[in-house]
Amino acid sequence: MSSHKSSSNMTAIVIDDDKDTVDYFSAYLELKGIDVIGKGYDGKQAVDLYVELRPDVVFLDVMMDRFDGLYALEEIKKIDNCANVIMVTADLREDTHVKITSLNATAVIFKPFEMDAVMHAINDLYRIMVNKI
Repeated sequence: MSSHKSSSNMTAIVIDDDKDTVDYFSAYLELKGIDVIGKGYDGKQAVDLYVELRPDVVFLDVMMDRFDGLYALEEIKKIDNCANVIMVTADLREDTHVKITSLNATAVIFKPFEMDAVMHAINDLYRIMVNKI
């Protein structure tokens, strides 16, 4: 397995059941200097990509068929409790928010997402990562 950590850029995987959203989101992140090293379309792929690629951050949709984002968040946190997982959702229900919080998501971005909100979450994450070094 080749290491994707050779550049100083933050690495990310993007998971959403809508391919256009994945492509748009990934293109935006790349423009902002973030290396998108994996793309997936359900929670199972999210977990598999996380294990294989170990990105700095996972952008994860909540509502997906078969394996949803909450499944993926829970599984990724079992693998690495310090994993940076930013949930992306249009689901404003209280119980969903409680689940996301209890599973220790790094941040939540609400759809339709404003790219300013995405960058704010990334900048917060970057500050946290720099302080860990």
